[in-house]
Amino acid sequence: MKIILAIIWLFCAVYLLYPDSKFPQDLPNSLRSFEPADTESPNRKAYFTNMTREQIMDFYKRNFVGVLGYRLNYPPEEAASLIRDQTQSSFLEEIVHFGKRSLYINGFVPTKATEQINRNGVHYTTKVTVLYVPSGYITRLTTLLLLSLVTMSLIKAYGKV
Repeated sequence: MKIILAIIWLFCAVYLLYPDSKFPQDLPNSLRSFEPADTESPNRKAYFTNMTREQIMDFYKRNFVGVLGYRLNYPPEEAASLIRDQTQSSFLEEIVHFGKRSLYINGFVPTKATEQINRNGVHYTTKVTVLYVPSGYITRLTTLLLLSLVTMSLIKAYGKV
């Protein structure tokens, strides 16, 4: 049993230490936003685009690759707490790479005439704000170590039953 747990621990440590790719490349056929709210953090970028939600999510799913990745869908109201205060939102999704990093994708599709997006004489249908949330190697390994200790304690406690 100890050999199996050691192999699993080693596999997890290799997964957590494997280098991550950085912030995904820019959204194609889009205009990068340099508004103050979109540039105050190096881990947040925004784009004006005419892509649909499905095209945007497919792009980021292809360009933010990982072994143990999955998508989470949030209500748009969560954008103010997850992305930035005062963020307008029509949809909010997260691509998670378990134990390593996350990418929040917020899309705003204007519905009122006063909200329309026009930049440099071009009309855009969507504003996309992307937030990259990495984790440090020390945090990952500390979490793995603590999880291992808890697992060993549970095995000792319930292994005798």
